[in-house]
Amino acid sequence: MKPMSSEESPAPRSLLTAATLVFIGGCATFSPDGGFSVVEEALRTRTGEQAEWVRSETDAGAVAAEVKRLLAAPLGASEAVRIALLNNRGLQAAYAELGIAEGDLVQAGRWINPTFSYARLRRGDALEIERSLLFNVLALLTMPRRVEIAEQRFAQVQLRAAAEAMQLAADTRRAWTEAVAAQESLRYFGQVQASAEAGATLAGRAAAIGNMPRLHHMREQAFYAEASAQLGRARVAAGAARERLTRLLGLEAADFRLPERLPDLPAAPRELGAAESAALQQRLDVLASKRETEALAATLGLTKATRFVDVLELSAIHKSEAPGLPQKGWEVELRLPIFDTGDARLAQAQHRYLQAVNRTAQVAVNARSEVREAYAAYRAAYELARHYRDEVVPLRKRISDENLLRYNGMLIGVFELLADARETTAAVNAAIGAAREYWLAESTLQMALTGRSPGSLGGRNAVTAISAGGAGAGEH
Repeated sequence: MKPMSSEESPAPRSLLTAATLVFIGGCATFSPDGGFSVVEEALRTRTGEQAEWVRSETDAGAVAAEVKRLLAAPLGASEAVRIALLNNRGLQAAYAELGIAEGDLVQAGRWINPTFSYARLRRGDALEIERSLLFNVLALLTMPRRVEIAEQRFAQVQLRAAAEAMQLAADTRRAWTEAVAAQESLRYFGQVQASAEAGATLAGRAAAIGNMPRLHHMREQAFYAEASAQLGRARVAAGAARERLTRLLGLEAADFRLPERLPDLPAAPRELGAAESAALQQRLDVLASKRETEALAATLGLTKATRFVDVLELSAIHKSEAPGLPQKGWEVELRLPIFDTGDARLAQAQHRYLQAVNRTAQVAVNARSEVREAYAAYRAAYELARHYRDEVVPLRKRISDENLLRYNGMLIGVFELLADARETTAAVNAAIGAAREYWLAESTLQMALTGRSPGSLGGRNAVTAISAGGAGAGEH
């Protein structure tokens, strides 16, 4: 449709609208913090930790100084998490998604630049010049809906960035727990190996002078060989746990010190009230899924609005011929829905929305179940760790004290005393494993309540593994 004459002038309202929107579009700018305040607030309210986005050389220098200060002392769990949040490059890369999403949001709030065309035609002595300025009117009409969609997407990216930070904090705390527990177990397995070595040496001397049967001597040697192998495995496990922590901290080398032992158990376990409903309100994966559904709902509305007309452009035209008066007018271009009525695009949008609704419902179901599972594992781990702390280890210590008195009274020999020492060390190793499992369960529970799915909680219990190893070391 091209109404045009030498008497017409460009539509004043269209040009005024275009000028106004160009001005408004120029006002769409980036926020000072790139939307990072939402990530900071989410992390602080859920974990008490502080996030930081390194975006300049000044920021990088401040981070390096802070990391150096934290590494000067033995690394506690909170200090390890702090270093990871500052220094892990993978997390900093995830933060860059905020800038990308905000760029999409700002772009959605700006009208598409007009197109200027210029044509110069000559026919004999006649010269014809045509100038046109084309504006995308459909982009103007759909701008509010496109901005709404971009806002939902940006909010979703903010929640994902916060979830990445929380996941890193949880992973770092778990890795720190495993590294400290592995270091502590290595020390006790060293004591088992030293006890086994002493027993094998004494047995060899006794067998050499005929005071010990050869079978007993071989048993002591076998136990020493097994204890040495067990110590080697513990050394490898401790090194691997330390390296996992190093990677999460973003350090080039594992040149940091760890505490000698894990923290003490709390006086009482956590009591959760309406934990399931609280998780649905706080968990970032649930909130992100809801945001995605809202964004797809807005996209569905936009698709319905543009189903039949997806191209609508207005042009202001100025055409001059020599000789002759210039022609002025305007032109509207739209795409006719003859072959493609938009039903395919609409069906896709509807199914994407329904898909998101069902996914959100499933995420909510999973969240409730994971909270129940994580809390059950947390309480069981607490009870087991407390049992070792209050019952098993004190009882083994009393037995050791009694055996020492009997040895001093010459009622038992040195081999019985060494066997008792090995059994006590095995019990202490099992207690370390139980404490380790408690702190890992506590971290998993925290993620299940506030972060996102902690994944499968199954797998072989490390307490059982350590306890079995310790029991094997104590048998004689």
